[in-house]
Amino acid sequence: MNDLINIEKADGVAIVTLNRPDAMNALSKALRARLYQVMTQIDGDDDVRAVILTGAGDRAFTAGLDLKELGSEPGALGAANAEGADENPVKAIEICSKPVIGAINGVAITGGFEVALACDVLIASTNARFADTHARVGILPGWGLSQKLSRIIGISRAKQLSFTGNFLDAATAERWGLVNQVVAPDELMPLARKLAADMASIEPRMMVAYKGLIDEGYAASFGDGLVIEHRISSLANGQVTPQDVEARRLAVQARGRGQ
Repeated sequence: MNDLINIEKADGVAIVTLNRPDAMNALSKALRARLYQVMTQIDGDDDVRAVILTGAGDRAFTAGLDLKELGSEPGALGAANAEGADENPVKAIEICSKPVIGAINGVAITGGFEVALACDVLIASTNARFADTHARVGILPGWGLSQKLSRIIGISRAKQLSFTGNFLDAATAERWGLVNQVVAPDELMPLARKLAADMASIEPRMMVAYKGLIDEGYAASFGDGLVIEHRISSLANGQVTPQDVEARRLAVQARGRGQ
């Protein structure tokens, strides 16, 4: 039996692939538990500096919670409001203090949309489509979509998606600022690897600190976020020596000439 999640590691990058292509990579209870194990393992792996999350096949990133499982098991719907990272895939992804690139290879529907929004950066193939069908299924989102989506694309656009359940194509998702870049299907993983390699070249402690700073501030008001930034950066920057700055300045200049 194939693993529910495939892991490939090389050159500081881990590629995590949801591996239920025949079920559109639906988030079964077993897959959610496995994702928690994988993300916990990766977070503690010093050899991994950046992560790519994608889905097997070309049909789906993930179609969200496994509706067949939800309809056949008493109490299974509680997964939509699960707080433990072993049941809530968004929290499983958020465990990872390293940058997570979502490489959206197909549809990301409802809970799958929420999983996509848990990633730090989204890129997509032309096959990608997003849909929030919570209202049509008859449940309310419990993994953050109702709050995150409006903050990313604007409240009116978010309401349009959530109140219709209609698909959003990749080109429109890019225009609305949901994804950073859209490429042909065969260019998706090379682009993801390139971005991940660039991120992996940052000093690990700096990357973890910077991601944490952005996420903590984003969860607060703008004013509180500025206070958080001042507090954290003052402490961190006070430990940087002039020699550190000079060495890194030269490296930045050399890299810039190469670009």
